[in-house]
Amino acid sequence: MTAYISKERPFSSKWFKAYSFIVLGAVVLTFGYVFFIIPYKILPGGVYGISIILHHKLGTPVGMTALVFNVVLLLVGLKLLGPRFGVKTLTALILTSVMVDAASYWSGLEPLVEDEALLSSVFGGLLVGVGVGLIFKSRASTGGSDVLAMILGKYSSMPVGQIMIAIDSVVVLLGLLVFGDWKIPLYSLLLIFVYGKTVDVVLQGPSYDKTLFIISKKHDLIREKLVKDMGRRGSFLSGEGMFGGKNHKIIFTTVTRREVAILQDFIHDIDPDAFMTVLEANEVLGGGFRTLKDKLEK
Repeated sequence: MTAYISKERPFSSKWFKAYSFIVLGAVVLTFGYVFFIIPYKILPGGVYGISIILHHKLGTPVGMTALVFNVVLLLVGLKLLGPRFGVKTLTALILTSVMVDAASYWSGLEPLVEDEALLSSVFGGLLVGVGVGLIFKSRASTGGSDVLAMILGKYSSMPVGQIMIAIDSVVVLLGLLVFGDWKIPLYSLLLIFVYGKTVDVVLQGPSYDKTLFIISKKHDLIREKLVKDMGRRGSFLSGEGMFGGKNHKIIFTTVTRREVAILQDFIHDIDPDAFMTVLEANEVLGGGFRTLKDKLEK
């Protein structure tokens, strides 16, 4: 029942690392919300989006309002989903809420950059993405639409990811109805896009690696180039041509961005008719790249 909850031995190196990520993530989140997002009524979706709407219409504190919503959702999630959210998640929620309200009171919610809502939506998305990514790295959750999406996903056939998008979209549309300003949903959608991409970069790291699928009659020469000259690994996959029905080998491998150019020049020289597909490799672990152990330890 408790397999979903990541636990570290108190005061161990992993425990200090996890809570350091939570504290740093909460600080970055707070800076993004207070100095870039809340002053311009930009809505990041989820619980904080609703809390920002209520703040500007009713004067309620953003952090405490978000905390109330999150605690309710966590209790409902605990009842319906089981113990998926532990002490670290609760710590992250409380810490972020307290910091947001304290920083809001201290700053008076004056934007860091005056009359620059577009710039603020971009940098706000970057900061929120970094903050959420750091909290995720601690194996904690930021609550909000994550929990609600899991609950709704249990009773529907929609994937959780699609439900989260739907929830954020509803919050953004609600902001349009409440504030009556078309700029707000446009800035908010930009914020959500930047935030999502930034979370991916924080969790996976910036990647310059490419995944290749190569079909060539000179597959043995390409294998030698990859293994002996470039020090890369890969696999031969069996394939059948759709047009002629002939069997052929497909090379599957991953190389760096620079090595793609080197390999393309080599293949062009030995087989100009070769077929190659180049894909973005969001994350590569093992096989001459960073190991899974290195990722988890760092």
